[in-house]
Amino acid sequence: MSIVRWARGKSPWYFHYETGSCNGCAIEVFALQTPLYDLERFGIMNTGNPKHADLLLVTGCVGYRSGRVLRNLYHQMPGPKAVVAIGVCALTGGIFHDCYNLAPGADKVIPVDVYVPGCAPWPEAMIDGILLAAEKLRGAPVARDRRRLVEEEEPPAGGAGEEGKA
Repeated sequence: MSIVRWARGKSPWYFHYETGSCNGCAIEVFALQTPLYDLERFGIMNTGNPKHADLLLVTGCVGYRSGRVLRNLYHQMPGPKAVVAIGVCALTGGIFHDCYNLAPGADKVIPVDVYVPGCAPWPEAMIDGILLAAEKLRGAPVARDRRRLVEEEEPPAGGAGEEGKA
């Protein structure tokens, strides 16, 4: 693994794009910068320029007009890059999924690597998703491999509810 790839995985910069919503998710993303959650303790910093970003955080319902802007921002980012869709609106359109002017999720516009569900998701869940995306930047196996590992684990001997059987 090259030193540049290792460094990007250890201290990624993120760019937050709010496509238009109730701002619940955006406020929680801003909470990540406060001393309570302190995202910078992981070496992850906010940047105002997509040309300096390694991670793209997307919040809000993606409309067809904002989708063009989102695609443009995605293509301005240097590679390797990762996209984190935050909140149910960015994942599926949320309560607005039937609107004529909305795409049914950010993954219909750009490739999404990590999904953080919730309305609005907790900052702890966002931190977990951002760290998962940072692992992807390092080239480590991520979500799909973790899910397989969980499914392959053996259940504990004498599973729940078998104590009372004779």
